Amino acid sequence: MKSSRRAARRVPPGTTLTRRAWLERVGAAALLEGSVAATSRAAQAAPPVVGFLGLTGPAPGQAASFLEGLAQGGFVDGRNMAIVYRWADNRAERLPALAAELVAARPALIATVGGIGAARAARAATASVPVVFEVGIDPVAAGLVASLARPGGNATGVYMLTGTLNEKRVQYLHEMVPRASTVALLLNPHGPMAEIEARVRESTDLRGLRLVVVRAGTEQEIESALQEMVSRGAGALVVANSPFFNSRREQLAAAALRLRIPAIFEWRDFVIAGGLMSYGSDISAVLRQLGVYAARVLKGAPPAELPIVQPDRFELVINRRTAARLGLTIPQGLLLRAEVVE
Repeated sequence: MKSSRRAARRVPPGTTLTRRAWLERVGAAALLEGSVAATSRAAQAAPPVVGFLGLTGPAPGQAASFLEGLAQGGFVDGRNMAIVYRWADNRAERLPALAAELVAARPALIATVGGIGAARAARAATASVPVVFEVGIDPVAAGLVASLARPGGNATGVYMLTGTLNEKRVQYLHEMVPRASTVALLLNPHGPMAEIEARVRESTDLRGLRLVVVRAGTEQEIESALQEMVSRGAGALVVANSPFFNSRREQLAAAALRLRIPAIFEWRDFVIAGGLMSYGSDISAVLRQLGVYAARVLKGAPPAELPIVQPDRFELVINRRTAARLGLTIPQGLLLRAEVVE
């Protein structure tokens, strides 16, 4: 109130204020001071907004794991933060516009899932809003960060090493189906697949296997690609990591079983859907870590100084029932290393 009185007394020399005018002046100053304070408190109390950009359609499982990670860091959607979702429905060309929409919402950060395309779209849309991403290929080679230890810039996240795991997938598939001399690789032509193809080819060459590469970027192309694979003599199949393939896991698992082709996939969700095998990181744990990193950024940690996280646990999962339907006996060596589901 002292400051209000001082403000009220600043009148031109020789001016006489009546008591009523003086009270009005003091009241107006106090009202202005209170209004400014209230506005400041409201600004401080406004919950941060988190943008969430995904390549696929709405995926409750992805969002749930991310929210768990945020909660570990003390942030709960609808309580002390708010999330704005944008999904590209497997249409990569929509990602830049969706990222721009999120930037326009003035978020505290943007989290991206669904691979390199979503991460690149967010990074291209803003150089100031922090970006926390989940990617399967090397983020340094992709130009997202300067290094794994010190990312620099406004982005950090989780590197799932999915491209490098394809060598192990070929190994496990060969152990399961040693009689298959030709192995097919299913790629998505709309993604960065050169690294994956190179690693799979290196692994098949090492084992003296012939590699057949087929491609599918739509639901209809999946069926024709698998038919082509069979016509070219493939006796086993490696399905490359791709958000599109993840969204079509039931179709892929059913088609491989119908064609009696032993197949290995990226995630356990394929095996739960009826696929034969999978080898990869725990996707729920990856997205939970993404939420943990988002919480750290919301608390003020600069992305430039948060090292890229890499999974330290990978899981081999085999569907016993599918193996039996394909006439396969699971080797003892795989049984000792795998989680077997029915």
